[in-house]
Amino acid sequence: MTARAEMEKLDELVRAFALLQNADETRRFLRDLLTESELTECANRWRAARMLSTGRSYLDIARETGLSSTTIARVSKWLSAGKGGYGIVLERMEADSDHHTSSSIWKGLA
Repeated sequence: MTARAEMEKLDELVRAFALLQNADETRRFLRDLLTESELTECANRWRAARMLSTGRSYLDIARETGLSSTTIARVSKWLSAGKGGYGIVLERMEADSDHHTSSSIWKGLA
C-alpha cells in the first residue's frame, strides 16, 4: 500500500474521532475499535506520558504501568520531539479544572 493510501486511512480515522461529541461516545467508539489489551496498552502509554511530564523516572513508570523501558523511551521521545499531540492534551487537561479523569468516565470500556 502506498504512503498516500496509508495517510488517507489515517485521515479517515482522525475524522471519525473528530465527530465524537463527548466522553461517552469516545469510550464506546474506543471499545468497539480496540481490543481490551490494546485499550490497556494505549491507556498505559498515556499514563506514561503524564508521568514523564511530571518528571517521574522510567523505573517508577515501568513499575506502575508494566511498560518496558523501550516503550517508555518511545513515549518520552514523542513527548519531547513528536508532533505535539501529547503536549496539546496535557495542557488542556491542566487548564481544565474538571479534566474528567474519574473512573466513572472509563466505566464500561471493558
